[in-house]
Amino acid sequence: MSDLLERLRERGWRVTAQRRVVAEVLDGDHVHLTADQVHTRAALRLPEISRATVYNTLGELVALGEVAEVSTDGRAKRYDPNAHRPHQHLVCSGCGAIRDVRPLGDPLDRLPADQRYGFTVSGAVVTYRGLCPSCV
Repeated sequence: MSDLLERLRERGWRVTAQRRVVAEVLDGDHVHLTADQVHTRAALRLPEISRATVYNTLGELVALGEVAEVSTDGRAKRYDPNAHRPHQHLVCSGCGAIRDVRPLGDPLDRLPADQRYGFTVSGAVVTYRGLCPSCV
C-alpha cells in the first residue's frame, strides 16, 4: 500500500476506487505531477475516472494537508504528496522538473531578528533554481 494511501486510511478518509487510484498515482518521493498528468496516469489504471473526479480528489487532499500545491514560474500547478515531511524544492528553469531537497538547517534561522520587522515568522518557502542534467 502507498504511504499516502496508508496515511489517508489512518485519518478515516473514505477510500473509493477513484480516490485510491489518485493516491497511488501520487505516491513517491519526487512526484510533482500536474492535475492532467494525474488524470492521464489514473485513467491507465481506471479508464472510467473523470477529470472532474481527479480535480475534486486533489482539492480534498490539499484541504487535508496531505498533498501540497506547488506553483513555479507561472507553470501549471503541481501536486506534492510529501507535504507531511519538511522539505524545499529544486526546480529546473529549463523543463520545470521539480525535486524534493532537504538542506541542512532551518531557513527561519537564516532570517536575522532585525529583518523580521516585528513579524512572528511561522514558516519559510525556499525554492532553489537551476538546470537539471537533461537541460544543461
